[in-house]
Amino acid sequence: MADVSTTSRPRLPSFFRRDRTRPSGSLTSRLRVIVILFAVSIALLGLRLIDLQVVRADTLSETAIQFRSRTYTIPAERGQILDANGNVLAVSRERYNVAVNQNLVESYVRRDEDGTIVGRGAPAAANVLSPILGIDEARLAGILHGGETKRSWVYLVKDVSPEVWRQINSYGIPGIEPEQFMRREYPNGRVGASILGFLGEDGEGEHGGQAGIERSMDEHLTGVDGSLTVEISRSGAVIPTGRTIEKPAEHGASVSLTVDVDLQFALDEALERSVAEQGAEWGSAIAIEVGTGRVLALSDTHTFDPENPGSGGSVGSRAIQSPVEPGSSGKLMTFASAIDQGQVSATSVFPTASTLTMPNGETIRDNEPHAAENLTVAGILAKSYNTGLIQIGDTVPDEVRFEYMQAFGLGQRTGIELPAESPGILADYTTWGPRERYTTMFGQAYALTTAQLGQMTATIANGGVRTDLHIVDSIILPDGTVEPTIVDEPVRVVEEETAQEMLGIMQAVTENGSTGYYARIDGYNVAGKTGTAQMPDGSGGLSHRVGTFAGVVPADDPQIAVAVVVYNGQGPGYGSETAAPVFGEFGAFAVRHLGIPPSPVPLVQYPWSEIELQQAAAGGLLSENGSYRESVDR
Repeated sequence: MADVSTTSRPRLPSFFRRDRTRPSGSLTSRLRVIVILFAVSIALLGLRLIDLQVVRADTLSETAIQFRSRTYTIPAERGQILDANGNVLAVSRERYNVAVNQNLVESYVRRDEDGTIVGRGAPAAANVLSPILGIDEARLAGILHGGETKRSWVYLVKDVSPEVWRQINSYGIPGIEPEQFMRREYPNGRVGASILGFLGEDGEGEHGGQAGIERSMDEHLTGVDGSLTVEISRSGAVIPTGRTIEKPAEHGASVSLTVDVDLQFALDEALERSVAEQGAEWGSAIAIEVGTGRVLALSDTHTFDPENPGSGGSVGSRAIQSPVEPGSSGKLMTFASAIDQGQVSATSVFPTASTLTMPNGETIRDNEPHAAENLTVAGILAKSYNTGLIQIGDTVPDEVRFEYMQAFGLGQRTGIELPAESPGILADYTTWGPRERYTTMFGQAYALTTAQLGQMTATIANGGVRTDLHIVDSIILPDGTVEPTIVDEPVRVVEEETAQEMLGIMQAVTENGSTGYYARIDGYNVAGKTGTAQMPDGSGGLSHRVGTFAGVVPADDPQIAVAVVVYNGQGPGYGSETAAPVFGEFGAFAVRHLGIPPSPVPLVQYPWSEIELQQAAAGGLLSENGSYRESVDR
């Protein structure tokens, strides 16, 4: 029988058994590898920790803040536009849009004066805000609550005043937030709208001035927006202890104009009245301070509302953008060139008839048939006879007369600080045909703007010296620094004696029997010239007429030069009936408004005909310059 007393030892799992076939140092090597890997991992984690907490700590912190930040724009205030007396013509006013964060409004608790809770959440907020916002309380509560899907920004009301926003904000309702912006306002409505322009978006989506001073001075008027950055929680609420970064807005500069708003209103009104009474398509006018080139008023009819430019009306200024043939008003340059060249004087005599054929074969006619008579230069201007005028103009070579026309400002811009100014149309004298050399003498075959006609008139009034026009008086920086407008050096066009004689013969315009009788101003001597020109009617004809008037008051001490254009009045459309009355009405207001004293001397009068000249000379009635010593009745 076998011996079974011997006890068997239990067998260990294989991974505990020592592998006697391996070297004894293998375990140590494996542990060493593990230790090295562990050490490397620790080192990498350390480096990563250093990278996160030291090297990139500021960047990561900034990124985290950005994720929980909200930035608000602080709108820059656009500079004001002021008139010459500091009256506001355009201003940006602070306005607010008000929105709600529907996630926060439910935390609102309304208490009465003793601290008792009287309401919570959206219903309580709607109860206090409804009268202010003008929204039905139940409807407003629904907007504030937002339903199951809540949004962090829902507009409640737009374009409210700072006073309304302060009233809303006084309740301290969580989630009720403002959006500030600036709204441009024009306190005088349409008065001077073509000067001021308006704000809007251009074709590239940029917001800024789109016409007038708003456009030409946009770079000065526009400021730089600031910003306010605050930290917010997940719900969108501002964290009171969070970081706040404010960058103040840089406000725009203000622009002070040469325009007087009272004169502007008066010129607008007089022009609108004439255009309406005459059934004309449009009118434009300009008033200039003699000697400085300061534009006191610039008017256009059928203009627009600058606060709502899309409501209708022309957004440009025809006074500087729409050249027209001036008609007989343009004769002033022909008279001036001949006198300045010493070819004629106020009492030089020329034969006049209704029709005259010149040596080159061209036949020129006056507007209406009249008896042939010998008239003085003064009489030819007073009666505005083309047949007499071309004889005067023929005393000056075309090249020289063309140089005078350029010197008076034709074919070039006036310098006025408004966009899209036209230089007018003036062809070189070498391109004039046999007829154009005569029609250019009496205001046809070239075109000028109302502003250029005014500048020409102001040049004569200023002793023959042309100054650039300007409508911007100065730039006023936000710190109060004033930068005045600097204009180019004046240009002498004709001699002072020539200009003085021109003013003398131009005073015949308001006498009985002359063309500008409606331009007279009681108590003041007026110098001027009417004009009428035919214009294309779009169908190949010349049925349209443009009436013009260019005048100065007082003629004995020139202070204001005015040019008026009325386009396509019904009926004859003569400047004597359409444009001269505008000068008379506006001028009467302007001399009172500016405190210009009445003329202390009688109107300068010259004999109009050769017979009058001979009779006056025989009777000793003439002064040294050929004018009457005393006033005469014609």
